[in-house]
Amino acid sequence: MVAVQTPLAYIAQRWTPSPKTLRRAALAPVVMSVVIIVTGGAVRLTGSGLGCDTWPKCTDDSLFATPEQGIHGAIEFGNRMLTYVLSAAVGWAIIAARATKPWRRGLSRLGWAQFWVVMSNAVLGGITVWAGLNPWTVAGHFLAANLLLTVAVVTWVRAGEGDGAPRPRVPRPVRKLAWALASAAGVLIALGTVVTGSGKHAGDSSDVPRMPFDWVDAAHVHAALAWLVCVLAVAMWLALRVVDAPDDTRARARELLLVLVAQGAIGYTQFFTDVPEVLVGAHMLGSSLMWIAVLRLALSLRERPLPATDAPDRQDAELASA
Repeated sequence: MVAVQTPLAYIAQRWTPSPKTLRRAALAPVVMSVVIIVTGGAVRLTGSGLGCDTWPKCTDDSLFATPEQGIHGAIEFGNRMLTYVLSAAVGWAIIAARATKPWRRGLSRLGWAQFWVVMSNAVLGGITVWAGLNPWTVAGHFLAANLLLTVAVVTWVRAGEGDGAPRPRVPRPVRKLAWALASAAGVLIALGTVVTGSGKHAGDSSDVPRMPFDWVDAAHVHAALAWLVCVLAVAMWLALRVVDAPDDTRARARELLLVLVAQGAIGYTQFFTDVPEVLVGAHMLGSSLMWIAVLRLALSLRERPLPATDAPDRQDAELASA
């Protein structure tokens, strides 16, 4: 009997991606995760959350948006279609990881983890529509999108590393500070959903329920935690200078500080200008960029060197001398 190959094994037998191609494939879901978060916010901010009457179809009788649903239906349906683009990006990352020689099983598992998060969040999005934009399911939908972004960033970073045991690049207290910063940033994002869920821009012009909190009080708590994240980020930047951390790690800390300054400016401006839709959308983009910066900083505190045969510098040197 002849064993039947899976499609992934068939592709892997006939194609080997270069290290650069692998990293680009891993980056694609990161980009698409940010796009999905921002466009999902646009659905809510334009009042198009119930532009499609049901899920998985857009109406009881049509898979697609109908002219009667107008611009809101088109916006909601367009956001749903982007899920297929995101799925394609995740699929490309899975294929590239499987086709890498030798096969990087851990990287493949991270790719499949992204796939299952995408599928689960698609179902959660459907439940959100069925629940009439219940703010708790909306919050869960947003947090699941950030979970996908987390796994995608880890996959992207791991695609540029080897598979050996991680080696620390800075002392343990600095690593603990980094994870405290990451934890605070994660709670900050979660609290942002409470501000959104109790405040304006419910996602539809109908009577959408809100969380039972005063949104101004929620915003004040959110801002206080944002200041804590800023303090931890500054402490991290100073600690990295004191321990003479590698240049790339210190660059990650500087990038995070720049993102936090911009994000804070947008946050305070939107609060004092009656929360305009454009600034809310920019704040959501800033939230994603902040989380990416936090994760990259934390992951840069350890290293997994590439094997000599896979190191890009070595490959470039060989090509130059050929």
